[in-house]
Amino acid sequence: MVPLRFHSTNRRARAVDLREALLTGQAPDCGLYLPEAFPRLAPSELAAFARLPYPEVAFRVLRPYAEGVLEPAMLAQLCRDAYTFDVPIQPVHGRVHVLRLDRGPTASFKDFAARMMARWIGHFLRERRQSLTILTATSGDTGSAVASAFHGVEGIRVWVLFPIGEVSDRQRKQMTTLRDNIRTIALEGKFDDCQALVKRAFADPDLRFLPLSSANSINIGRLLPQTVYYFYAASRLARPGEPMVISVPSGNFGNMMGAVIAGRMGLPLKRLVVPVNGNDEFPRFLQTGRYAKIEPSRNCLSNAMNVGHPSNLARLVAVYGGQMDEHGALQCAPDLDALRRDLFSSSVSDAQTRTTIREAWTGHKLLLEPHGAVAWRGFLDYLAAEPLDGSPAVVLETAHPAKFPEEIERILGLAPEAPPALAELDHLAEDYDRLPMDYAAFRTYLLCRHEAA
Repeated sequence: MVPLRFHSTNRRARAVDLREALLTGQAPDCGLYLPEAFPRLAPSELAAFARLPYPEVAFRVLRPYAEGVLEPAMLAQLCRDAYTFDVPIQPVHGRVHVLRLDRGPTASFKDFAARMMARWIGHFLRERRQSLTILTATSGDTGSAVASAFHGVEGIRVWVLFPIGEVSDRQRKQMTTLRDNIRTIALEGKFDDCQALVKRAFADPDLRFLPLSSANSINIGRLLPQTVYYFYAASRLARPGEPMVISVPSGNFGNMMGAVIAGRMGLPLKRLVVPVNGNDEFPRFLQTGRYAKIEPSRNCLSNAMNVGHPSNLARLVAVYGGQMDEHGALQCAPDLDALRRDLFSSSVSDAQTRTTIREAWTGHKLLLEPHGAVAWRGFLDYLAAEPLDGSPAVVLETAHPAKFPEEIERILGLAPEAPPALAELDHLAEDYDRLPMDYAAFRTYLLCRHEAA
């Protein structure tokens, strides 16, 4: 079996297989890897998912990408090992449901991708008897999910960069209370600044001797596992072949790209709703056809979405026939008519986010945190523009409300009960480094840490 190849969105790097794409992270030409072709799942295969547990759905969705680099039995084992938690689908009204992706070890949707990715990379490194250093930037939940997933994985060191003033206490403690092969670095700046440091390190010729990769959604290993829960939700909510509406709260657009890839693999989609917070560069792009980054990004209540230039926009543009470089410059425009037909996007303010949390609770006893509230508000914006007409719809809740206890209590007058993994953080000591937002200082830090290892 010839492995599926992955090409760079910048089109200046050679195509690679899944193993190399995972271990490299960002392509050498600073582009992002995408499959050269999206494997299509037959309608009969999609129908069979309704009878299967989540790990088995994951195996069947991911198998075409791993063929030729990972034995099917090993992939199945890794899926069973990664997905040991519930994936509840909560009914709200009619055929509208909320997919709760907040039941993993760090109470975030990013557990789904990080746990699979850690197992893939750990397996490939053991095969090659190699080591790897993971650099990842986080605006909230990525860092904790990555740190948890890679904690204790042999041959891997993880450095997580986060903006010190833009993560919640519990989000920060999920990263800074781990030790061993995990190190966290607080920077005075924005998520986009942290991400720029990571990308620059990958492209730095003086760091080529370091085996670097990324666990951000710039790594294709983060996106592919995120396709699975869309198939899983559809298998439970939609009749065979019936298109559905999906609302995905979006920041760096990795989660949204998982839904786009699922659609290209054969998942019937009526509309993909892509709500953002006050960082509204994408809905403005859809409306005007002109793209402009937001610099600096705006600090909003839904902090994991505080992204002024989504990295994965380059992938979305590529899927729709265009090309965008790593700086956000459009080299070739995508098919905007098709984008507008398939995607709906609105910007949700902090005031609307708070109101939505309150109204969802009083109207439906639906407990949302800020990111899920953006998804719900965006879905309501879509309904105001287009009728649902009886189609099934699912809105993603991407983090547990207990990650934002102070905000929920201010809005609703109640404190969400924390799952054990979050509650125990209050009693753990933190340890992290602080750096200025300066690449020279970050590079020196990397070199010193490497020499001390």
